[in-house]
Amino acid sequence: MRAVTVPTPGGPEALVVADVPDPVPGDREVLIRVTAAGVNGADLSQRRGHYNPPPGAPEWLGLEVSGEISAVGSGVSEWSVGDRVCALLAGGGYAEFVAVDAGLVLPVPVGVDLVEAAGLPEVAATVWSNVFGHAKLLPGETLLVHGGSSGIGTMAIQLGAATGARVITTAGSPEKVAFCRRLGAEVAIDYTKQDFVEVVADATDGRGADVVLDIVGGDYLERNIRALAREGRIMEIASRRGPSTFDINHLMMKRGLIWATTLRSRPLAEKVAIVAEVRDHVWPLIESGRVRPVIDSVWPLDDVAEAHIRMESSTHIGKILLQLR
Repeated sequence: MRAVTVPTPGGPEALVVADVPDPVPGDREVLIRVTAAGVNGADLSQRRGHYNPPPGAPEWLGLEVSGEISAVGSGVSEWSVGDRVCALLAGGGYAEFVAVDAGLVLPVPVGVDLVEAAGLPEVAATVWSNVFGHAKLLPGETLLVHGGSSGIGTMAIQLGAATGARVITTAGSPEKVAFCRRLGAEVAIDYTKQDFVEVVADATDGRGADVVLDIVGGDYLERNIRALAREGRIMEIASRRGPSTFDINHLMMKRGLIWATTLRSRPLAEKVAIVAEVRDHVWPLIESGRVRPVIDSVWPLDDVAEAHIRMESSTHIGKILLQLR
């Protein structure tokens, strides 16, 4: 089968579409004939040589797909050949076929196109497990989302608003700020012109944000603490601006929590539990129309380098997808 490989880490030019062995579904696995795959920041890190796949995962890129089940392994009773699905992966999504544990598979939500469904599993699982699982965001609390126009950000804004939280977000242009407001952010901050710490303080009468979802890292961590409410929770899920430093006294004064997490390397049982919660709590919101996938662009597999360039430009709004068929 054809898949996107990285023979030598580097820039987008390092991506090579090549023939690789067809996967075979093992016990409790299904084989998906891939229709589309989501492009994520982790894929860019892996392409650069900074984020190796966990043991047992395919070496080629891709953490989420949509498609049709073409075969089922032994012990699988909940899925059948021909089912239209999407799935969370540890790797291997930029390919014509992928084998994945049956517990990481989700039905395509009613009302969602099969291609668009490829942009749901990773963002839904990441936002749900961090904002609602670990941080336990409650209705009426304030959620600060960094990178509101990203795939993660667009999902976090919608889920926060749909579950009764007050959402504040940051974005990098007037166009992105306006889009975030349309998605449900009560306050949207252009971080190129405004200090989010000051705006959060003004918008909350000095109280701060109860939960912060941060995909930036680096020097944002100290500022997140300053923007935090007492007993607030900071969820650090990426580090794009180098090492993070902060004054522990500032965090202690807030009685705050910093929780740094990843999704890809979690044990299978934990990811299966997260996917089950996503199906129970997020899928009904999608099927009701209160939450929707936000798709920036769709690229043919052979244009994968252009898709990565688009993502690295930070001009996109929502998810970037690769379409295989």
